[in-house]
Amino acid sequence: MDLNFTEADQAFRQEVIEFLSAELPADISRRVHADLPISKEDTEFWHAVLHKRGWLTYNWRKSFGGVGWSPVQQSIFEEECATAGAPRILPFGLKMLAPVLMAFGSKEQQEHWLPRMCDGTDWWCQGYSEPGSGSDLASLKTTAVKQGDHYVINGQKTWTTLGQYANMIFCLVRTNSDIKPQAGISFILVDLATPGIEMRPIRTLDGGQEVNEVFFTDVRVPASNLVGEENKGWTYAKYLLAHERNGIANVGISGQKLARLKRLSLSQKRNGKPLADDPLFAARLARLEIELRNLETTNLRVLDGFSKGAGPGPESSMLKIIGSELEQNFDDLTRRALGRHAQAHTPQVFEPGYNGPQVAPQDMANQSAAYFNKRKVSIYGGSNEIQKNIITKMILGL
Repeated sequence: MDLNFTEADQAFRQEVIEFLSAELPADISRRVHADLPISKEDTEFWHAVLHKRGWLTYNWRKSFGGVGWSPVQQSIFEEECATAGAPRILPFGLKMLAPVLMAFGSKEQQEHWLPRMCDGTDWWCQGYSEPGSGSDLASLKTTAVKQGDHYVINGQKTWTTLGQYANMIFCLVRTNSDIKPQAGISFILVDLATPGIEMRPIRTLDGGQEVNEVFFTDVRVPASNLVGEENKGWTYAKYLLAHERNGIANVGISGQKLARLKRLSLSQKRNGKPLADDPLFAARLARLEIELRNLETTNLRVLDGFSKGAGPGPESSMLKIIGSELEQNFDDLTRRALGRHAQAHTPQVFEPGYNGPQVAPQDMANQSAAYFNKRKVSIYGGSNEIQKNIITKMILGL
């Protein structure tokens, strides 16, 4: 395969760069580059900007309102958004649930839910993991019992990212306990305003509230909210997770972290010389850059398969493993480069009127919190240990 970008691809890249330069507010870009949390309002603002341009659904099929970009164009768009410091498009609805509805949902579900993702009516969150069912997701115990034209749901979900902002959640629920665990799971859509639902915050290691636990007590959900067939939810869940893992490769984000780390290595000193001149640090940085280039090549190979009609496969697990570990390693090396300056957690330097001490460079004042927060990326979307099992079975045939 030819890994060189065509003239059309390069022209498209320039179009994206010019759009981002004109439309992305500088204050939002600074917060993204500094690894600070992005507010609900900033996310909704950026969604609206992209929706107006017709680019919010860039990864959707054209028949469902997508722009018809090739997989390579989608990758270029994501890369340039990361370079510019644009907020990440909220994935739960647009990138995870939407493909499932397009492939398995009814026409009525597609016509109702897909437009609401685009215009900001619905903010979706994901109800997969449970306290005793993380990597072993098939062991989930939240039940949904059919009663007339409703399902009654009881149970608990956990690690529900940004659930405090959401009004909708898609859930995996057990509808049959008498058969193989994977064969008794269904996929259902739930309005979080339904009586019997309680959302509780979970404080994370960096001190923030990004995740939640959700409790369901006799929650009545219309049977029309069941996606596909009853007890076929495991098939839909795997399809969704393959799309999620492709997104976790984060080639553009790691590229931005590499550029930032190179700049830091020139300004930070060790023994009176730039850190970039330190042989051990230079070797570590070079190794990460080589791994990033390898990830880019692997990602392009997968995109080439997509352009020829292939769907997400076990290669998604490879991208997830390499991409998540690489992102963690960039944050770790940045923390090491900052040295004792990384110990100070002073995100308030970004607030208007701040005149206190500035220990670390301003765009890295939140680096310690970012480092701790990113320990999660090798766990969510299916832990990397589980991804290795998938590769062992589906690629190596062991």
